[in-house]
Amino acid sequence: MTLALNHFSIRTTNLEASRTFYENVLGLSVGPRPPFPFPGLWLYAGDHDNYANAVVHIIGIDPGDAQGLKGYLGDRDPHGTLGTGVVDHVAFFTSGLAKTLAHLRGLGVTFRERMVPLIGLYQVFLDDPNGVVIELNFPAAEAAGQPTAAG
Repeated sequence: MTLALNHFSIRTTNLEASRTFYENVLGLSVGPRPPFPFPGLWLYAGDHDNYANAVVHIIGIDPGDAQGLKGYLGDRDPHGTLGTGVVDHVAFFTSGLAKTLAHLRGLGVTFRERMVPLIGLYQVFLDDPNGVVIELNFPAAEAAGQPTAAG
């Protein structure tokens, strides 16, 4: 079996806050989504013609009508809609460290920086509106003058 990560999904009661974060902070864009029986958004990194580019699926929880969601994906503890539970974080490879840091600072987004010893990665960690930790991995060569703490 060969595996490749396709996407991650987040359940939320605030679709708009999640959409705003993933569009404005990470530069993803809302694209086509199948007509599921519950609200939601698919956010793409790249071309909307390829569903494999829908890297983040936002699943809307409608407290007034959760039957479509429950019927399709199953019931979940409503208290489990914050943070990452047993999944610690979700990571993306990217580039453009200086531009990204300036972008995050301009938006007032709190983030944490680390240099991974030995493997040549500079990491930036931030939290989405649901408490999901997002890790952005940059080539170490872009990190001149950045903190060197191990993460």
